[in-house]
Amino acid sequence: MKSTAHALLLITFISSLSFATEPSAFGAGDLNSKNPYGLTKNEKVILQTKDTLKKVAINTKSQANELDSLRERIDGIQSIVEDLSLKAHNNKINLKNDKEANQLSINNIHEFQTALSKKIENNTQEIEKLKKMILELSTVVDDINAHYVSKNEFNTLVQDVNNFKTLVTKEIHSHKTTVKSTKLGSAKLYAQAKVYFNKKYYTKAIESYKELIRRKYKPAYSHYMIAEMYFKRKNYAEAISYFKKSASLYDKASYMPNLMLHSAVSMDKTGDKEHARAFYNAIIAKYPKSTEAKKAKKYLGLSG
Repeated sequence: MKSTAHALLLITFISSLSFATEPSAFGAGDLNSKNPYGLTKNEKVILQTKDTLKKVAINTKSQANELDSLRERIDGIQSIVEDLSLKAHNNKINLKNDKEANQLSINNIHEFQTALSKKIENNTQEIEKLKKMILELSTVVDDINAHYVSKNEFNTLVQDVNNFKTLVTKEIHSHKTTVKSTKLGSAKLYAQAKVYFNKKYYTKAIESYKELIRRKYKPAYSHYMIAEMYFKRKNYAEAISYFKKSASLYDKASYMPNLMLHSAVSMDKTGDKEHARAFYNAIIAKYPKSTEAKKAKKYLGLSG
């Protein structure tokens, strides 16, 4: 039924189109005109159908353009999607790599922490051992301080022992020298004492001159020589004692100017300024032309 109706409608539509193709002499029923007139009912239907088809064609073209535009957009979107997909894939790979690297770093950190903890534990044990050692050493030091002498005391003791050894050595040497000296005659001993003095063997020289004094051989000169050696050693008190004894034994000796000068200097050095000045003046008065007098003037701060 439906197919028959469609066939009849199609025949009618074709017939109407046939009539439409035959316009009147005055242009009535001209469907191709811009302003058609005198149209029959079928012609109006045809004209409307034509307009509809035209509009459909325009819409179809417009839709085709829109479809092309949509296709272009779809292509662009597809390109973007593909690019995003590629980036997502790359990001996924990078994320996986980062995860593996992070896991490796975590493992390394864990290993480092383990090693550090072990080292800290070892150091702690070593510190405890050191503390024990320090405590033991402190105990030993305290024991030493309680039972042994201090460093200063030990040094003093060593010095005393050394001084004692030196004293004993001197005594032994002096005894030997004295024993040897007693075997010599006085003249030879006198000559030997001079040799010792010239060589600056003052200890031996002093012992020899003391032996000569015991023998009462040239005692004034022996006292003078002993005083000179004490003077050279800056033992001024001993020097003054021997100078006085020498002068009392023989005040006209040729060495008296030097004896008086060195006596004055010794007194000056020991703080006896008054007697020293008296001796300087006595030298100048008694031996005005001597070398000792010139030196005495210098000591007194006098010119000439």
